[in-house]
Amino acid sequence: MSEDAGSPKATGGEAAGAGQPGRTSLSELALLFLRLGATAFGGPAAHIAMMRDEVVRRRQWLSDQGFLDLVSATNLIPGPNSTEMAIHVGWARRRWSGLLVAGVSFILPAMLLTGALGWAYARFGKLPQMSWLLAGVKPVILAVVLQALWNFLPTAARTWPLRALGLVAMAASALGVHELLILLCAGVVVTAARVGRTRSRAGLRQLIPLLPAGAGTLATSAVTLPGLFWVFFKIGSVLFGSGYVLLAFLRADLVQRLHWLSEAQLIDAIAAGQVTPGPVFTTATFVGYLLAGPGGALVATAGIFLPAFIFVALSGPLVPRLRASPVAGAFLDGVNVASLALMAAVTAQLGRAAIVGVPTAALAAVSAVLLLRFKVSSTWLVLGGAAAGLGLHALGLGQ
Repeated sequence: MSEDAGSPKATGGEAAGAGQPGRTSLSELALLFLRLGATAFGGPAAHIAMMRDEVVRRRQWLSDQGFLDLVSATNLIPGPNSTEMAIHVGWARRRWSGLLVAGVSFILPAMLLTGALGWAYARFGKLPQMSWLLAGVKPVILAVVLQALWNFLPTAARTWPLRALGLVAMAASALGVHELLILLCAGVVVTAARVGRTRSRAGLRQLIPLLPAGAGTLATSAVTLPGLFWVFFKIGSVLFGSGYVLLAFLRADLVQRLHWLSEAQLIDAIAAGQVTPGPVFTTATFVGYLLAGPGGALVATAGIFLPAFIFVALSGPLVPRLRASPVAGAFLDGVNVASLALMAAVTAQLGRAAIVGVPTAALAAVSAVLLLRFKVSSTWLVLGGAAAGLGLHALGLGQ
């Protein structure tokens, strides 16, 4: 077989693809991630697709290989993947100052919007109806994610064995296998193939595991700002997976153990995180506002996002070294193709939710043409989708 997962060709020649620090101003980083944070609907896969459009295709801050390596790194540590990608990009461009500016800028719009929903909910007892917004935005996001997947394919699935591995990873995801297990197994398979081919088993020592530290539990049931911070810091330190996994963690801590929220309040909190752009982890802002007002919103938000900054600060400098190592690079190749497979599985779910009739199908098709043929910015398309959703709602055609 001339081309396989263990081939030296599959190592990827780019050590990091992470650009050079100091060539991007902090104001440019802030403006980009504020805009993305205000328009990035659709969950982590969609957020990452929009980031790729901006930092790889439009600005060329990263190569596709470098971007994929960072996606894989975020998948192997706890926390919100898209926020961690923003932090990684900030680190790649301006190191410590960029890390803080990019991460905070991406979080801030969602935090403010979710906090406003928390205020409205505390005052009026219900969330504003925004189904018209999602009816127009979801088809656009579907097109954005499909474009990103198409552009990632030549990099992540460049050999037939890697393509086969990606299909196996998709099948495993469809069967309900945990995302982290899929990623780790894919990395091990490619590493084993390459190590077996080169007969350099000592190279396995070059793999550096990124394992989160465990966190304890909170003993008190009284709502205090330190207690609120610790609950969300613990969740941010150990949570892998989607917003639905976040729901399980919040339910276990806030509803069942501490009795700070009712089941209905928790569902409304998750809905607030889903209906606003940016990371769904800003659900913490909503919960914090309900429990302790504006101070609680700030404390809960800081608690759940702080681990992401810590983990990226620790793991970010290692990614170029991993790519430079033949064996660790093999592990990243396996995780890259599995990450792409997981994005494809999420896209299939998004497609079922986004395409609910002829108008939404037409909106998705038009968005795809504008992206692929005319290279329109995904941000403008999302704003156009929101306007289209309002139009569909006015005509009685929306969800």
